[in-house]
Amino acid sequence: MLKTFLIGSLLFFPLCFQACGQSGSKTSSKIIKEMMQQKTTPMTHHNSGTDTATFAAGCFWCVEAQFQQLSGVDTVISGFSGGHTPDPTYKEVCTGTTGYAEACNIIYDPSKISYDELLAAFFTAHDPTQLNRQGNDIGTQYRSVIFFHNQQQKEKAEYYIRRLNEEKAYDKPVVTEVVPYKTFYIADISMQDYYNRNPNAAYCQYVIKPKLEKFRKVFKKQLKK
Repeated sequence: MLKTFLIGSLLFFPLCFQACGQSGSKTSSKIIKEMMQQKTTPMTHHNSGTDTATFAAGCFWCVEAQFQQLSGVDTVISGFSGGHTPDPTYKEVCTGTTGYAEACNIIYDPSKISYDELLAAFFTAHDPTQLNRQGNDIGTQYRSVIFFHNQQQKEKAEYYIRRLNEEKAYDKPVVTEVVPYKTFYIADISMQDYYNRNPNAAYCQYVIKPKLEKFRKVFKKQLKK
């Protein structure tokens, strides 16, 4: 389902304001704060001094705009992961038949931001209890996924999901998938840095902007200067 199809519906507004982790309880907020405080994390990383986290959390335009705000995040690349169709287009992924999720490769400096903090941002950026949707963006391409690059990322993701579920941090169970990172297809250049290049577009104004404002409030101490 193309995102632009949904802009006209008045039902859109209550759904979009429930996103960005708004369904969580005080328990989820407590766990998120703990994750944000995990500054030193013994993660293996590349010789270049950077590492990569790959998340799917609904629309990749939303995820991209949010993670671009964080100090220590160098680059966010929008694309598709977790599917079976070779080199899919955006329109093909939107049909929900390719198996891909809209995802972002987040290139970051582990000396400035930890994987725990990135996971905290991931669980804040969307509602991880919604199955195959985020608000009015509906389909398997909008599912919640953590694509792990190594065993440490896998263990951390599973640990926090287990805690959130055991402590009933949300009204419903976290449905986020934790799967190995395999193929990642970079989306067309027109899909990259979308919010910054199209701030006045309807989707940016009515979906991304409210989520971004909430995200910036939660991570105000971790934002780029």
